[in-house]
Amino acid sequence: MGEAESNNPTLERVVDSPRVWTTLITNTKYISGLLTLDHSLKCHGSKYPLVALYTDSLEPEGHAALDARGVPKKRVNYLLPSVHKDFSNDVRFYDCWSKLTPFSLVEYERVVQLDSDMLVLRNMDELMEIELDHPSLEGKGERVFAASHACVCNPLKRPHYPEDWIPANCAFTSQHATPQIAQTQGAPPSTGLGIVNGGLQVVNPSIAVYDLILAQLSNPSSVGDYEFADQSLLSDLFKNRWVALPYTYNALKTLRWPGVHSDIWVDNNVKNIHYILSPKPWDEREEGQEETHDWWWEANDLRLAEEKAKGVAADGF
Repeated sequence: MGEAESNNPTLERVVDSPRVWTTLITNTKYISGLLTLDHSLKCHGSKYPLVALYTDSLEPEGHAALDARGVPKKRVNYLLPSVHKDFSNDVRFYDCWSKLTPFSLVEYERVVQLDSDMLVLRNMDELMEIELDHPSLEGKGERVFAASHACVCNPLKRPHYPEDWIPANCAFTSQHATPQIAQTQGAPPSTGLGIVNGGLQVVNPSIAVYDLILAQLSNPSSVGDYEFADQSLLSDLFKNRWVALPYTYNALKTLRWPGVHSDIWVDNNVKNIHYILSPKPWDEREEGQEETHDWWWEANDLRLAEEKAKGVAADGF
């Protein structure tokens, strides 16, 4: 068994579908987000199931919450580079390497990886059909995976972010003059710094591609430069060879802020909002909170009401 296969030792589908959404869960802090994400996919009529990819670090109460609601799940290994990369300024990135696992799930034809801090606002099943390289190309083609650009504006002016993370280098800035186009087309992958946001990845699983990823994880000189974990690795390893999706599929909540990318943001066009940064919506609920957090709470309240009607015991999630 090769190294890639060992990361996915049970090549059996946990659902009867060749195409799936997946989301990584490593601890109970994100369970509420995952459950509401799953509910939002169903509310908007997705034909495809969500599979929770869990690591050994997920607590028993997390498993119980998933099982009580019938969310299918699959154990995956916790991925880390061969050498330690310090993310003490952003500890969330330690978990992010494991978001590369979907490339190894070859029991499926198509995997769309979603972060658990996302909320689906409109059906986006078309992501299961967009053209990507066939696995036989082994990562040598021009459409290895699909994703949206990362916003490199650093609107909160975090001092540990790279100096070149400025609005002038942001792919979304390049679309301010053509907001209508931005609703349906992403800027070319070479635009700005050419960095993907790893929150949503559209993948045709391939052992050959996953082997390339694992080899890169074992390269100390490369990993040392990857300030943003999985998305840095993908942007480097497959530079300009990915499909750039419009912001609407991975609408970072910060894009909506005045002075960031409000020039292109249209509420009614957003299909999937991504609640990056802390606090997460489920961590607090208060008067006058960010409007997009109200959207999450509306969806969450609907989920809880439906669960109560079905007899799902309240468990704090």
